[in-house]
Amino acid sequence: MKRSARLAVLVLAGFAGLSAPTLSQVMAPASVRERLQERIQEHRAQRTEAAPPQVLNKPGTYTLSLQHAGQVRSYLVHIPRGYRHGRPTPVVFAFHGGGGHMALQAGSHYGLTEKADQAGFVAVFPNGHSRLPGGKLATWNAGACCGSARDADSDDVGFVRAIVARLPDHVSVDHQRIFATGMSNGGMFSHRLACEMANTFRAIAAVAGTDNTLQCRPSQPVSVLHIHARDDTHVLYEGGAGPEAFRDRSQVTDFTSVPETMARWVQRNQCSSTPQRVLTVPGAYCEAYPACAGHAQVQLCVTETGGHSWPGGSKPRTGQAKVSQALNANDVMWAFFERASTP
Repeated sequence: MKRSARLAVLVLAGFAGLSAPTLSQVMAPASVRERLQERIQEHRAQRTEAAPPQVLNKPGTYTLSLQHAGQVRSYLVHIPRGYRHGRPTPVVFAFHGGGGHMALQAGSHYGLTEKADQAGFVAVFPNGHSRLPGGKLATWNAGACCGSARDADSDDVGFVRAIVARLPDHVSVDHQRIFATGMSNGGMFSHRLACEMANTFRAIAAVAGTDNTLQCRPSQPVSVLHIHARDDTHVLYEGGAGPEAFRDRSQVTDFTSVPETMARWVQRNQCSSTPQRVLTVPGAYCEAYPACAGHAQVQLCVTETGGHSWPGGSKPRTGQAKVSQALNANDVMWAFFERASTP
């Protein structure tokens, strides 16, 4: 090992609050160095668990973390303008796409923090499973997809449960109005949460990410909104992975089609199989499936253009068509969530 590398290990241990390893430990085989890294991770987790709960009562975006499954997992919490601690407030979990990270989903291109300020909900942006120290290039275990989260069988559902349990330490939560949304792989993960946490999430809104769960037995009816572009080049509307889905096709799957996704939720929620057109605007439409069990709602919104993007957003993907402005996903999503939470 080079001298600079040995010094790096010594400094890394020092910053982590551990006693510095001896020179023989630094020169030891990789297995010893891996144990050192494990000790550093454990120490960070202990510091995370020991930190007192932080009450968030001022508007802004905060970075928080917790220990789950032997790892320190991070998430952002955005407190909207006008928030008043002690008053139960709705919460929207927003999950980034595959290869993204929490700050990307919370960024201005999606407009979710601005919508939170306007509508008055707390927005939570968890970070997916990542092999990188900074949490970049993260994915979600949505069942059949995607990437390292799927391959490692990452307990991302358990991570979300842990956030839900911890969140009341920080903010005043309206437990009857907890929702989930997500882009692409994050949308797929939202479908999985509807399957496995229907008693927590009142409704979900998936954008450009279909239902790719391996099994789904919701404990109760749950409202589902799906938003998709006809010309999506990643998650194809009629099913399958498009040519731009991922450079390494083994990291994704043969995606479920939009029609099949809707048919599954119609069956699960025991809705009428005949949709009703509830919105028609140039370049987009929405259809609702009526008479669902337990007052659940199932709705599909389709844009004709926009590709693999967030309708109403501000940044198209490199080399792709402009983002559709026919619908604003945030406005449609929040209106759906409000209707879903009305008795």
